[in-house]
Amino acid sequence: MTAQSKNRHCQIVDCTIRDGGLVNNWDFSVEFVQDLYESLNEAGVEYIEIGYKNSPRLLKGSEDAGPWRFLNDDFLRKVIPEKKRTKLSALVDIGRVDPDDILPRSESMLDLIRVACYARDTEKAIELVNLFHERGYETTINIMALSNVMDNELIEALTLINESPVDYVYVVDSYGSLDPDNFRYLIKKFQSVLKDKRLGVHTHNNMQLALANTLVAVEMGVELLDSSVYGMGRAAGNCHTELLLAKLAKPEYSLRPLLGMIEKHMVTLREKEEWGYLIPYMVTGVLDEHPRSAMAWRASDEKDEYLKFYDKLTTPEVFHK
Repeated sequence: MTAQSKNRHCQIVDCTIRDGGLVNNWDFSVEFVQDLYESLNEAGVEYIEIGYKNSPRLLKGSEDAGPWRFLNDDFLRKVIPEKKRTKLSALVDIGRVDPDDILPRSESMLDLIRVACYARDTEKAIELVNLFHERGYETTINIMALSNVMDNELIEALTLINESPVDYVYVVDSYGSLDPDNFRYLIKKFQSVLKDKRLGVHTHNNMQLALANTLVAVEMGVELLDSSVYGMGRAAGNCHTELLLAKLAKPEYSLRPLLGMIEKHMVTLREKEEWGYLIPYMVTGVLDEHPRSAMAWRASDEKDEYLKFYDKLTTPEVFHK
């Protein structure tokens, strides 16, 4: 079987704007987003996650965020006046979206709405999915921080999801701490409980395994693959869209437009903003921890004092009387 025929089931969801926005507070110019959309469309990428569809009044402290943090339908129509083959996706967080802010799909630019939740909030995620499904959207549930979820809790969550109308369920490596064997184990578990659901994966590159983990998912029949151009995403970033697209080698995929996008926009952006594999992010990945401590360290004057950071995270606190 050729690589092309093995990969026919796969579709890429490019998260450069949504996950990359965690790096630069969603401060992307309209030109950047338009060029990204055009290059992804030309490259044959199936989805662009163009931001969050959360509601500003439910998320305090984000007033200075760029427009991709709270997608406005009228604004989106101006940014992408002509929708092409590449579909539009947005992510919502439990408790941060007012259902009244979500138009029916027939009136919206969006095709896919993804619901991010922790396993403990599965019931709330399903409520949102039911609503979005009724309004005509494709839907996913993305269970975050799976490396920290107990087996019994995960099976309980998946059993509930199996009864819902959701289209795809995501294996999410929030901390970039999982390896290919972990992914095989989790995907098998998802497949054993979710008999009628399709799967997706979202990987982080803390230990330089984002691509390897995504390719394991491809081998196991997972259909939706998250990635971002030049790997742009929170902390260590994501699986690289350009690498993934080249590796999948589907006949409709073309690498050239993405290289043009990287040359025109991403190289200079990477000089201003920091993301990708760095030792503090590797350390939090190895320790299976949220990268927030590493992000704070990289923002401090001690950013390159790797030993000090490692010792801080691995040395028990000493309490003095």
